[in-house]
Amino acid sequence: MNIADLRKSYEKAELSEDASDANPLKQFERWLNEAIQSEVPEPNAMTVATVASNLRPSTRVVLIKGYDERGIVWYTNYDSRKGHELAGNPFAALQFHWVELERVVRIEGRMEKISDEESDAYFHSRPLDSRIGAWASPQSQVIEGRTVLVTNAAKYAAQFMLNPPRPPHWGGYRLVPDEWQFWQGRKSRLHDRLRYRLNEGEWLRERLAP
Repeated sequence: MNIADLRKSYEKAELSEDASDANPLKQFERWLNEAIQSEVPEPNAMTVATVASNLRPSTRVVLIKGYDERGIVWYTNYDSRKGHELAGNPFAALQFHWVELERVVRIEGRMEKISDEESDAYFHSRPLDSRIGAWASPQSQVIEGRTVLVTNAAKYAAQFMLNPPRPPHWGGYRLVPDEWQFWQGRKSRLHDRLRYRLNEGEWLRERLAP
């Protein structure tokens, strides 16, 4: 089959100005809950895009761990590639793609590290293996083989036993949104696409051509 011939008609739902919430966070919460209730695979998975100082973009998939009026939160290794890129350019973009619901949410904004207290609280709520893993993996660095990870995990498990502290290089980020986009697939490629952008402290909702 020619990959250019792969097509799908999107006909499951619609997104109108009247039916959408005036607050993008509430609209996001509505769609996220519907994704969870629909049991789509990993509804909490999102792509994070960052840009390095040499202007090369990069993406990776992480899991959302919290959201409120302050922004969207996830956790990672601050010494990873994305950590270094965010240190040099504190702006990022997120994308959720719920294929089964024919929906995409895009979020752009400024990045900030969350407080040590918030990072500590989440870290200590994680399974023990995940806490050890945060110590064992020098994320984004070249390693000789998987044995490096296994050896590190064994070393830190013996060192910390059941109470590994949060590594100083590990913690949370919060994206503070200044733009949201909600995309709902529609028939004949006439998709619904609503953008929310901050305008003098208020959210302005606009329809964009797909």
